Amino acid sequence: MYRLAYIVTHPIQYQAPLLRYLSHSDEIDLEVLFLSDFSLHEHYEQAFNHTFKWDVELTDGYTWEVLPRLFLGPSKPLRPWWPVNGLRRRLREGRFDAVWVHGWGHIGLRQAVREAAALGLPVLLRGESRPDLQPRRTARRKLRDAFCRRLFQRIAGFLCIGTRNRDFYNQFGVDDDRLFSMPYAVDNALFQERCAEARPQREALRRSLGLVPGRPVILFAAKFTTVKAPEELLSAFAHIHNRFPDDSAPYLLFVGAGPLGKTLEERAQPFGAAVRFLGFRNQSELPALYDLCDIFALPSRFEPWGLVVNEAMNAGRPVIVSDRVGAAPDLIVDGVNGFVYPSGDVNALASRLHQILESSALRAKMGAGSLERITSWNFEADRRGLMEALSAVCRPQKFARRATSA
Repeated sequence: MYRLAYIVTHPIQYQAPLLRYLSHSDEIDLEVLFLSDFSLHEHYEQAFNHTFKWDVELTDGYTWEVLPRLFLGPSKPLRPWWPVNGLRRRLREGRFDAVWVHGWGHIGLRQAVREAAALGLPVLLRGESRPDLQPRRTARRKLRDAFCRRLFQRIAGFLCIGTRNRDFYNQFGVDDDRLFSMPYAVDNALFQERCAEARPQREALRRSLGLVPGRPVILFAAKFTTVKAPEELLSAFAHIHNRFPDDSAPYLLFVGAGPLGKTLEERAQPFGAAVRFLGFRNQSELPALYDLCDIFALPSRFEPWGLVVNEAMNAGRPVIVSDRVGAAPDLIVDGVNGFVYPSGDVNALASRLHQILESSALRAKMGAGSLERITSWNFEADRRGLMEALSAVCRPQKFARRATSA
């Protein structure tokens, strides 16, 4: 059994099920060390422009603690530039075989890499980075690249969430034998179960939202920010809205909140009840909305991954994403379970929407394709990838410890 410390900024709703899954493995003794616990409480998120508390369990089913911050003790605020107190001592006393860190944006994560290296502990890194979209190397990018090269020298293994994340590490010359697949996944079984539970209430939900039976539904569920490009989806909807008879004209549902909310609502006024804004919806409310929709669309201008794509696919729905969505090369097969279109090309997005909306048979076929494809993109694949990484990076250390003891 490997004793593993996982260091991450704060409890995250989509990571909690994975941590529970790994904690039930007979091969991993996992301890989760948070740098902050702010997400366990009601809090304000600027990107959502909304104050809320997650309505799913974030810390049940695994061992965790909040690390003390220098002069502050365990702290609720995130404070990304405030270091951890006594981290080297905590890692030494924990008698860990390896340290796994999620990203490097917080000073505590960089500190963890440094302290683990000082103790001779192998470090595994999992992050969301992908190759730069712009070829021009700015001064900021040069500094970033220099930092990454230094950081990556201390990393024993990289846990790749997908193809583009792997490409990012390749870009820095990381050898393939240090790269391990640990795909970005959601709790497939739970989402499929919740969508199935919502199915008998689908028409009741439709009536409560004032949606006419038989008319297809396009769903957007993300923050209302420029990077998520909700206005691009609205523009594409404008291109196709009048191509359908009244009894089969599509609806467009916007789920979320953010700084673009007011602008979107103003721009949607000409479409009347065909465009609806449902506001922020918490995690437990999403499966019913995925089940309700006929197409899920994510037109982001930049998206390291996009776990909402995984979630919608678990509802058996076709997915349309821009080519800037990190999940695209791994989860979307063009024409099989959805489409990938060039970011910013509203005409292309409109064309893909129209193609799927025209045929209920195509929607059903693509939805089945989504469900089939997402099934293997799961927590068991994560466990296997993590175990492969641990066996590769810990073996020399375990041998050295035995030799020292002898």
